[in-house]
Amino acid sequence: MPCKDTTSQVTIQLDHDDRLTDFDFSKITCSKEIGGATGYKDFCTGKEIAEIVAIEFQDALNTLNPQGTEDQFFLFLEWDALRSGLMQYSGHGEAVDLDRYQVASIEYDEGQVKIIQHIKPPKEMPKIKSCTTRARNASN
Repeated sequence: MPCKDTTSQVTIQLDHDDRLTDFDFSKITCSKEIGGATGYKDFCTGKEIAEIVAIEFQDALNTLNPQGTEDQFFLFLEWDALRSGLMQYSGHGEAVDLDRYQVASIEYDEGQVKIIQHIKPPKEMPKIKSCTTRARNASN
């Protein structure tokens, strides 16, 4: 992200069975999409909230196998944003940093639930294992 303002927004759409139908993760200031090419959206679409929240970041890395630290970072941002929004929506906000993640709105209509959450930038990245280390651990 070339500019200093990395405050972002995630828009999550669920059907009335609490299954993910769509999510969009973008910067608030310019609406520039963040990530999106990681495959995480496709991986989660159709899953119930509990299934998505249970996905560990390392499992997402192993399944989607992003190449390079930038792609891993984008995957982390998507994973973190979607997970935190769903946790707050489902009543598990105690596990979320409420100073960093703020639900702006929840809308209900006949066909869907739409959750909009604002996210302040992360203070630090989680430790990410290299592709070589992940491959070695997977083969053991």
